[in-house]
Amino acid sequence: MQTLIKHKWIYIIGILFSILNAFLFYKEFYFLSLLPFILIGVYITFFNLDKLFLFAVFCTPLSINLEQMDLGGVGLYLPTEPILFLIMCIYLFKQISTPKTINNPLLKHPVTLALLFHLFWIFVTSFTSEMPLVSFKFLLTRMWFIIPVYFFGIQLFKHNYKNITTFIWAYLIPLTVVLLITVIRHASYGFSEVVGHWIMTPFFKDHTSYGAVIALFYPIVVSLFFDKEKSAISRTIIGGILLVFTVALFYSYTRAAWVSVVGAFMVYMLFVFKIKFKYLLYIGVVLGTFITVNFTELNYMIQKNHAEHTTEDFGERLESMSNVSSDASNLERFNRWHSAFRMFRERPIFGWGPGVYAFQYAPFQNPNDLTIISTNFGTGGNAHSEYIGPLAEEGVLGSLSIFLIVISVFYTGSKLYIDLEDKAIKRTVMMVMLGLVTYFTHGILNNYLDTDKASVPVWGFAAIIVAIDLYYRNGTNKDIVSK
Repeated sequence: MQTLIKHKWIYIIGILFSILNAFLFYKEFYFLSLLPFILIGVYITFFNLDKLFLFAVFCTPLSINLEQMDLGGVGLYLPTEPILFLIMCIYLFKQISTPKTINNPLLKHPVTLALLFHLFWIFVTSFTSEMPLVSFKFLLTRMWFIIPVYFFGIQLFKHNYKNITTFIWAYLIPLTVVLLITVIRHASYGFSEVVGHWIMTPFFKDHTSYGAVIALFYPIVVSLFFDKEKSAISRTIIGGILLVFTVALFYSYTRAAWVSVVGAFMVYMLFVFKIKFKYLLYIGVVLGTFITVNFTELNYMIQKNHAEHTTEDFGERLESMSNVSSDASNLERFNRWHSAFRMFRERPIFGWGPGVYAFQYAPFQNPNDLTIISTNFGTGGNAHSEYIGPLAEEGVLGSLSIFLIVISVFYTGSKLYIDLEDKAIKRTVMMVMLGLVTYFTHGILNNYLDTDKASVPVWGFAAIIVAIDLYYRNGTNKDIVSK
């Protein structure tokens, strides 16, 4: 009887709403029609947060930056950032209202500790910032990427291993659509190098961020293609996706992306041949020492010539990466780095403030470093490095926090890959780890963690590695929901 009464009220409310909406529609008031969709959105937000999260992931490759739409310079990616902000607020509220989560092993994981230290130091240096409002906005942006994607992502992956695959495909499918559209448009211009710098708009702001994200997912697609457990039809479809990625990567004209993919392949070969970590450490120390000792000579080389150099030839563009005497983009990158180091020397502990480099680096430019693409007003953007930028903005501990994140992620991923016995899980760990190799290699020359396009997959891949390390390392059945 009670159920019947409830159903009657549903029918009555539905009929009354339809009558009212029809009347308002007749009066040319259309907004009440949006109410059901708003209610559905509210329901999904509070009772199906996982679906809202995956929707945000799906929208990321398709998102549009308001800054590119001449709306007062507001750098907000729609619809992803508002959704991620909402998820962050709900997630934090639930964690605060559930004290037992304090003992969560996730909070003790090395990657989590590195990320928390990273956020903490951004918070501290925001108070000492030259532009506190800019810095606190930077902190908020970094939080609404890390907290929903990493922390909530791990919670999602913990409950069902299949959500890891869903996450990857939720990003990969729309990204493939964007690449296909871009390649077709680019082909109509004869794959011109000049056109290649803007043809990916409005989805990507330039060819370098475009190339970085392609490289980030390239090992994923390659791994999926060579997965023998997939059916012939699936591998054929993935083969088509791989072809699109290959063409898009080649015609992105992003040299750093090309090299980062090669770097990922070399890292994979290290695992294949089981080369010990200590040998890699020796090589790293030798290379680091060589660069440090010869930095003065390198600095002299980049000041010899300021002629611009561009080419569409693949070999010549790769060669130009080492051409620090005449390639304009390389020269400008060194200009930004030198400016960052000068800023660091003046404020080595707390830096100038998170996110303020673009507003403060102009006075630190040396006239001898200026190129044909330099600006006297410092309107060219950031420091073009995930490692050097924080050095100027947050001091030595800011840069150290990035290195701690990279080291903890790759140490966890490497050890996990070696210890795991399940081949499917090992393949997942390897492909996301190689994807991160491409990004953090690319990060030497560029930085995109302030954008949704890079942050969602980077922190998502880190979440996948940590989730597997915490919940699927000891033989947990990946095909069932964990308790």
